[in-house]
Amino acid sequence: MTTAASRTELRALLDELHDAATARVAAMDENLTELRADRRGDVADDEHDPEGVTLSGEWARAVALEEAARREIAEIDEAVRRWEGGTYGVCVDCGRGIPIARLRARPFATRCVSCAEKAGA
Repeated sequence: MTTAASRTELRALLDELHDAATARVAAMDENLTELRADRRGDVADDEHDPEGVTLSGEWARAVALEEAARREIAEIDEAVRRWEGGTYGVCVDCGRGIPIARLRARPFATRCVSCAEKAGA
């Protein structure tokens, strides 16, 4: 599958991505807290405010971003479990190694390019 150096690089990349996604979740939590406070304020006609994004629109965006970051954390955590179990970088469908270029681009990939194309992932 990979050399020791590239495995070290990939593990560091997983850790870096996990930290970044965790920071995004924290930022979105903070944003949602601020939006909750704003919603309690006097916002008589938020939906028709010509000055900018509505609170409900901002709320939906923040929730979607937080959910995406949480999904990414789950994928990374699963990749780390595969790492610890010795199956990281092995395609779940065909059992062949996932190319290093794919793992660099998508470190939590579970399928090789061919199987990902077949699965539509």
